[in-house]
Amino acid sequence: MPSQEDDKASKAVSEQILSILDENSAQDTIEIDVRGKSSVADYMIVSSGRSNRHVGALADYVLRGLKEQGHKDLGIEGLEGCDWVLIDVGDVIVHLFRPEVRVFYNIEKIWSVPLPEGLEAIVEAAPEE
Repeated sequence: MPSQEDDKASKAVSEQILSILDENSAQDTIEIDVRGKSSVADYMIVSSGRSNRHVGALADYVLRGLKEQGHKDLGIEGLEGCDWVLIDVGDVIVHLFRPEVRVFYNIEKIWSVPLPEGLEAIVEAAPEE
């Protein structure tokens, strides 16, 4: 069972990432508390960038901010195409998407969290399955 210090540390990392994303115009950012629901992480952060370039820039800002705070051995996937970039910080996992890709995968649904209102127009414009 995680200690209170571990909980505080993972929450602090999550808040740092949320702040970086906010400062750099990330869109529809949500934090999902998965403590007790997943052994993989304590928090998941899901956010959107306006384009592949913006997603890549957001990932870069997050990575630089974490490295400045002494975080090493970060897992990173998806930087080649920047449709969906995953950053594994250990107790916090960050998913950065282009809006259309985020709606397609809808990982929020796995955790019973609704998509942010800003993505509803994309859902409505999507063709029926």
